Amino acid sequence: MSVKKILVSQPRPQSERSPYFDIAKRYGVQIDFHQLIQVVGLSAREFRAQHINLLDYTAFIFSSRTGIDHFFRLCEEMRITIPEDKHYYCSSESVGNYLQKYIQYRKRRVFFGATNKFDDVVPAMLRRPDEKYLMICSDVHNDDTIKMFASHNITVDTCIMYKTQPVKITAKELRQYDMTVLFTPTGVHALKHNCHDYCAAGRIIATFGPSTTSAAEEIGWTPAIVAPSAAFTSITAAIESYLSSEKDGAAVKSKNSKPKQPK
Repeated sequence: MSVKKILVSQPRPQSERSPYFDIAKRYGVQIDFHQLIQVVGLSAREFRAQHINLLDYTAFIFSSRTGIDHFFRLCEEMRITIPEDKHYYCSSESVGNYLQKYIQYRKRRVFFGATNKFDDVVPAMLRRPDEKYLMICSDVHNDDTIKMFASHNITVDTCIMYKTQPVKITAKELRQYDMTVLFTPTGVHALKHNCHDYCAAGRIIATFGPSTTSAAEEIGWTPAIVAPSAAFTSITAAIESYLSSEKDGAAVKSKNSKPKQPK
């Protein structure tokens, strides 16, 4: 199947300098941007069903800005005032800095990793053996981080404050695309939910990240394009390489199929 239309399951880039636009122009393909999942915050009633008292904890762990937004939204809805002596542990500096939207930022209260990994905050956590931790999660989350903390004898409770669900898009609409680019396991399952036979008729799956690739393989789909890899660090570079190979292959096929001229 010749690729003419590509669906990228992310919001449209704000900058016109995005590599996606270069690819569309260079290879004459149409690239559309449409998220396959949406984030929905839990209501106060749904949160209370977990029987978690936020004020029982001395520290909160965040892996994303989304988690921060829903944490403080629910606190406001439930009229919970978070004391100023609470600590915050974040997966990255950008997530930590985002807390300034809600709290008076002080380095002694906010800790984050230098390499976007929670492993980096373990030393700070070990210096506070009496801390009681609560990690803010979505309904779909990876327990590897909790296991990592446990390996250091750090007990972390989890709390769901938001959930992901498929965006409504019809199977007919999805089948118009020759390639779909996926970035999360939930995106994989959303595509399967909306169009279970997407990979039929030679349609192509491109996946970014090992967990996304694994999710696709677990449901029986084999991604034709995978990044990062030894050859490509970005998904756009991997897509461009695929399209270039396809174009070269089509040119060779066209050349070899030319009818012989009569002598």
